[in-house]
Amino acid sequence: QVQLVESGGGLVQAGGSLRLSCAAAGSRFDFDNMAWHRQAPGKQREMVAVITSGGSTNYADSVRGRFTISRDFAKNTMYLQMNNLRPEDTAVYYCTGDKVVNVEGAKIVRWGQGTQVTVSS
Repeated sequence: QVQLVESGGGLVQAGGSLRLSCAAAGSRFDFDNMAWHRQAPGKQREMVAVITSGGSTNYADSVRGRFTISRDFAKNTMYLQMNNLRPEDTAVYYCTGDKVVNVEGAKIVRWGQGTQVTVSS
């Protein structure tokens, strides 16, 4: 029973920065993996960045070098630092978490409701 709540979205000019936060409430912050996904109008949802409970990270090619994903277990919060934003980064950004729950590899997955990021040219 975990609810993920995103915050930090907004309107910025190209070249600017935003820091998104994803707060987990209702249970322990013990997801195996957490990630940021985004969906732009008329486009498929895409993975932006992933971080495991051990701290390993992976990034989409389109954001590598500009975005940084991190987790703060003490604060039960995940972050996405977005620098050098581009208009093509405009999308609704979603926080996700998953956890393996049995030896067969079944997972539970939770999604936040999303936060809008708009980058103007």
